[in-house]
Amino acid sequence: MTLAERTQSLTLSGTHVDGVTIPQIGLGTWPMVGQECTDAVVQALSIGYRHVDTAENYRNEDAVGEALRRTEVPRDQIFLTTKFNREHHGPLAAVRAAVEQRLTLLGVNEIDLMLIHWPNPDQGKYVETAGALAELVQAGLIRAWGVSNFTAEHLADLRKAGLQAPINQIQVDPLASQPRLRAVNAEAGTLTAAYSPVGRDVDLNEYEALTAPAARLGVTAHQVALRWHVQSGRVAVPKSANAGRQEANLDVFDFELTDEDMTGIDALDTGAGPRLDPNDFGH
Repeated sequence: MTLAERTQSLTLSGTHVDGVTIPQIGLGTWPMVGQECTDAVVQALSIGYRHVDTAENYRNEDAVGEALRRTEVPRDQIFLTTKFNREHHGPLAAVRAAVEQRLTLLGVNEIDLMLIHWPNPDQGKYVETAGALAELVQAGLIRAWGVSNFTAEHLADLRKAGLQAPINQIQVDPLASQPRLRAVNAEAGTLTAAYSPVGRDVDLNEYEALTAPAARLGVTAHQVALRWHVQSGRVAVPKSANAGRQEANLDVFDFELTDEDMTGIDALDTGAGPRLDPNDFGH
């Protein structure tokens, strides 16, 4: 069985979205641009990835689009996630223009998942923007919509407007796992997607909660961390341009962590929260 065949998916559901499936492990592409990005995506797709994550602010949607043209994997087998910036927040016309710009840069007719990258609460437009995205699902430009870096309070504002976000992409790693926000997501029927899922500038080999199961199972600490995401019912989008690391990151579906393993990894959370506060940072 190939890596692509072993990859598992989760189902998105929310306002105007029902039954769209998303592969649990995707390829993160920030901060790759240009030829490096194109080559990394083509390589990942050949290895077995079927989910690619990009964004307007990464400045690499054109490079991802070139990879989609170069790959032998059919477009309908690739789940494509992208995100847009604050200047497009607002009514339907503004959001539609953002989506159409993404479609042009990526060279596709439809986006599988379009996310509001940051809520930018200083603008006060994220609820209106989410509603417009939900409408664009019905228009057929995107298959699903979602949010990124939304706090419990931002999600509550959406629910007050009758909007259930299908997915919230946030920073989640073993040391900053945001358990409260993940619980809020779950209670609202919103999937959690993890960016930087193995942390940044962190040596996971320093933590016995990761190295002990890795040694027992014959895998790496990074693979244990990604398996923790998978078993917790999350999507994870690790970034790598290295073929060996890409393959290892995807190869997390044929072993299982024990309940004790999972509890030990959960206990690594420092309570520090995300690096950037969504109420202060955005683009």
